[in-house]
Amino acid sequence: MAIRKTQTVAVVAALMLGGCAFTENALFPSLSLDSASSSKAEPTAVAPSGGQSLTSFIPPRVTQGPSTGTFVGQKVETLRNDLLQLQSTLTGQSEQLAQVRNQTVQDSQGYHGTVAAIEARLQVGTTPGNPILVQQWNESQRSLDRINEDVLKMNRLSTAVASTSGMAAYLLDSVRAARGLSGAVDEDHRQLMVLEDETNGTTLLIERLLTELSSDVQRQQQYVANERGNLNTLAVSIKNGQLYGGSLANNRSGLLSAAAPAASGMSQISDRPLVVIRFDRPNVSYEDALYTAVKGALDRRPNAVFDVVAVAPTGGTPGATALGETSVRRNAEAVMRSLAQMGLPADRARVSSISSGETTGGEVRIFVR
Repeated sequence: MAIRKTQTVAVVAALMLGGCAFTENALFPSLSLDSASSSKAEPTAVAPSGGQSLTSFIPPRVTQGPSTGTFVGQKVETLRNDLLQLQSTLTGQSEQLAQVRNQTVQDSQGYHGTVAAIEARLQVGTTPGNPILVQQWNESQRSLDRINEDVLKMNRLSTAVASTSGMAAYLLDSVRAARGLSGAVDEDHRQLMVLEDETNGTTLLIERLLTELSSDVQRQQQYVANERGNLNTLAVSIKNGQLYGGSLANNRSGLLSAAAPAASGMSQISDRPLVVIRFDRPNVSYEDALYTAVKGALDRRPNAVFDVVAVAPTGGTPGATALGETSVRRNAEAVMRSLAQMGLPADRARVSSISSGETTGGEVRIFVR
């Protein structure tokens, strides 16, 4: 028992250490900007509390100029103050992004730490429906909900940055329009040219901040969706006391390229079933073999679609036949629920019923097409 406990702790530690690097790389990959950006508008990398390098946007310095006493000179002062306010807004939004990213990394590390502990316990063996693992699974679900809240915060921030981008475009148009006003002196135009360059640099940073936010939101929405599928599969593992792999939904190429289901009928099904489950006793344990077979089929054919066929025996009285058909249909629907819990999308499987003299008891056969 002591040896098993030591092995469990070692596995958990290894998984958690690997999970930290995975979390940061999965959520926020390299955020470097291309070399074409202006030196004045170049963002700098700062190290947040989590140790991850994040992009921080430092706007270009706003150059002050002497007062000319003209109407255009007064307009320049107003526009310069508007640019300072815009840059203050940009700085605040950049700081909000860094804070949300830090919080997301912390939440994700907590989530993966809990999941790693569950998987380590399943790996070395445990009882079906272990209440400790159920409690840990519930905590993982709450952690994933917190990550989803972080994504919602990024969504709201993205909306705010889009508004800031509109303000920047309006300010840039105003600076350019001011050069056409009458009554200006050469110094006014010189200051307007400098102001235009600095407004351009600030606008570039805002656009890049908006691009990064959009990329982060899309990436993390997919991340949360994948992890929800993995949690569903993990729930099946806990129920059966044995570790399965990741969610079947993670066969992304298959999900994107799957053809529409063929017309109903056995003519579209391979003659040889992928899996045959015989329900000849109560509480048949079939999930492990089912997962392995379906996962292998998806690895070989990512666009595979599955037919779950309830096969009822023929013969006997009409009443007994009807009861047998109802029972085997119910078993087939249970298999469909198991596939859904393992992450297989609903449009990748269908259920049907047939009768056969080749079986004496109820069977569920899974075919690949």
